[in-house]
Amino acid sequence: MLPSAYLARRDKKLAQIIRRIHLRPFAPERNYFRSLAESIVSQQLSVKAADTMTKRLIALFPRKRFPTPQDILELRSAKLRGTGISGAKTKYLKDLARHVADKRLDFHMFHRWTDEEIIQHLTAVHGIGRWTAEMFLMFSLDRPDVFSPGDQGLKNAIRNLYGLKKEPTTKQMLKLAEPWRPYRTTACRYLWRSLTLAD
Repeated sequence: MLPSAYLARRDKKLAQIIRRIHLRPFAPERNYFRSLAESIVSQQLSVKAADTMTKRLIALFPRKRFPTPQDILELRSAKLRGTGISGAKTKYLKDLARHVADKRLDFHMFHRWTDEEIIQHLTAVHGIGRWTAEMFLMFSLDRPDVFSPGDQGLKNAIRNLYGLKKEPTTKQMLKLAEPWRPYRTTACRYLWRSLTLAD
């Protein structure tokens, strides 16, 4: 059974938006360092601003699609800040690169680890919080059963869909999401898309 059909059977409210939405397949970002580095750069920025800074960063390495961890470690911090990336994010990028370079963060081990184990490893890097780790699990590792109760978009979508008077608590969200296992990632994608539906 397809995840969409399974979810529609398990949750009548969710079925209402599943019928109205066509989810396009997405290609996971397989350069894990790039995925995490771009997540750090984009924190608390508009999509446009984040894209501009990422392009400036890549432009520092014209012969590469994206810099390697070693490239970031060898790059002077002033050069990184010259792209518009803040001092704090510069430190975060350096810390991420250091974790990857010395194998404290070993991407080759991820296929052996549970979602929670990966989250714990990722959040040991300065500048990577739980939300960033959850998005990485969904959109880079393509893990099928990830749910992010701290995501504001999901809170808004759930409040709208279930007609809640107040923003749902983490406990409420986890309870609502329980029937969606083992396809909570797909459920999240439907919920995010539901925010763009016309009334």
